[in-house]
Amino acid sequence: MQELLLEEEEKMEQESTGSGSSKFSSLQWVFKVKNMAWEAYKSKPFSHWVLLFLSSLGMLVAFPASSLLSRVYFANGGTSKWIISWVAVAGWPIPALILFPMYLFHRTSPTPLSLQLFCSYVFLGFLSAADNLMYAYAYAYLPASTAALLASSSLAFSALFGFWIVNNKLNASVINAIVIITAAMTIIALDSDSDRYPYVSNSQYIWGFVWDILGSALHGLIFALSEWVFIKFLGRRSFHVVLEQQVMVSSCAFLFTTIGVIINKDFQGMTSEAKTFKGGVTAYNLVLIWSVITFQLGVLGATGILFLASTVMAGVLNAVRVPVTSIAAVILLNDPMSGFKILSLVITFWGFASYIYGTSTGSKLP
Repeated sequence: MQELLLEEEEKMEQESTGSGSSKFSSLQWVFKVKNMAWEAYKSKPFSHWVLLFLSSLGMLVAFPASSLLSRVYFANGGTSKWIISWVAVAGWPIPALILFPMYLFHRTSPTPLSLQLFCSYVFLGFLSAADNLMYAYAYAYLPASTAALLASSSLAFSALFGFWIVNNKLNASVINAIVIITAAMTIIALDSDSDRYPYVSNSQYIWGFVWDILGSALHGLIFALSEWVFIKFLGRRSFHVVLEQQVMVSSCAFLFTTIGVIINKDFQGMTSEAKTFKGGVTAYNLVLIWSVITFQLGVLGATGILFLASTVMAGVLNAVRVPVTSIAAVILLNDPMSGFKILSLVITFWGFASYIYGTSTGSKLP
């Protein structure tokens, strides 16, 4: 296969000699990329690419599905912000089911749990619980496409907090990305009247906007603190260590969120809420169950990408996830899509591209 590619490259180079240097350069670049891709493919076992593909699906399908299901819950009669934030962490045993066989069959041992590491997990769990609650308020009052666009600002916040907390470098491309994404959020704010649901008041829409931005900021802080925990207490990053952190943080977040649900007496209200839910009790249960599953599959996908590839690829997929969520919300949920929102989507994607370029040229952002 490799020999055929090289022969084809030589043939094309000879044919292009008289066609100008620009065409020759373009062909050189195409075949160089082909060869690099082929070499990269041969350097890893087939199982690696299968897992990478499944992990990519987790980010590009499961995460958008989780976001849409949150909006479906509120659009069809669901009212509890605590419940929808609770289901985001109720699936914490799913990564645990993957983690425990690794201990049994792959001769890996659990990371020693020091007091400092335990306290770090508890604190991150508390922040995650608060973050999920903020996003729940956002999806209660905003269209899913708008909420997804606003949530993309978490990338800018993670860059800033990474710079302040773990001394990650900021270069011109990353700073440019932060400015561009901020501009995209401003465009959405200026166009707020075009996508507000009739049953959502002006104050509720504004609060949904505020909670989404605050949730994105907190998400960026959690990302930076997670990296700090790896640097300070773990000193290594392997697949089972990342899974351990996810299980511990999610279980702590589950505990905090469960306490909130109990205090707010939302468990008692689930029965009556299910009866009045559009589609009935079965539809209500399916929305919650699939919300649990899709969110954890998205988390596992992101974990797999970070381990199997790089943070740059995770950034690429995160960039693609924003338009996927927005377009899916327009098609499946009939979300309004104004010209300003399309412009914001394009600018956001541009910002992500700038960030990815900045991180791929030597900076050490999360």
